[in-house]
Amino acid sequence: MCLSIPSKITTIDTETNVATVDTMGVSRQVSLDLVNEPVTIGDYVLIHVGFAMSRIDEADALESLKVYEEILAKMDEEEAQARGSA
Repeated sequence: MCLSIPSKITTIDTETNVATVDTMGVSRQVSLDLVNEPVTIGDYVLIHVGFAMSRIDEADALESLKVYEEILAKMDEEEAQARGSA
């Protein structure tokens, strides 16, 4: 199974069709060659191995990001508990 974290487009280079995206605070470049609809700065996309695959609705993206943050917080909590009992 492959999970994709929604990433927000921060810049677009129209000459190379490459966007810079923010994925939970990490900036990276992705190709827009496989997205079959127009995207603009501020849009959220799902990416896989360096390619934006599809645009995602902002409300859905923000909900997904909220769930990812909750998962990370729970993992941090469990890790801290494990260290405390070791």
